[in-house]
Amino acid sequence: MRRIRLFITSSLDGYIARPDGAIDWLFTDQDYGYTEFLAQVDTVIMGRTTYEQVLGFGEYPYASKRGIVISQRRHGQRDQHVEFVGSDLRAFMEALRQAEGQDIWLVGGAAVIDWFLRQGLIDELLLFVHPLLLGDGIPLFQRDAALATPLILKQTQTFSSGMVQLVYDLGKPA
Repeated sequence: MRRIRLFITSSLDGYIARPDGAIDWLFTDQDYGYTEFLAQVDTVIMGRTTYEQVLGFGEYPYASKRGIVISQRRHGQRDQHVEFVGSDLRAFMEALRQAEGQDIWLVGGAAVIDWFLRQGLIDELLLFVHPLLLGDGIPLFQRDAALATPLILKQTQTFSSGMVQLVYDLGKPA
């Protein structure tokens, strides 16, 4: 079965973006394992807002991957890069995991991550923690006791920039 992997960066205080969605604070001084990770996945999943933000960066960076965007409004539609899925998500994701292929990258954003966590669909978390306190922004995880999920630390790595990578296997929500 294919794994759903959350490869994401947060500030030390747990934010994935500024309140307006800006990610200008992300380090770009080195690869941080991104190229190797990207070679291990053939499907990317993200929310509509994240997709629109990615399109604003210029050329779509995941053209060689199957793209799935979670969107109730655009369910059943396609564009040049992705298909939009918004109904019967649980069954769709289970079928996707059973299909042949490489692993699946859950790109984000926060609402999509929250849904996947609540469904127990994230198999691995690759969290890159920036040595930065944003003070405010879009939190990686919702503050909700229902999301209590056991994590099993598999690996850590420290980079010269001060960024730390934490790799966890996820249990199922308690």
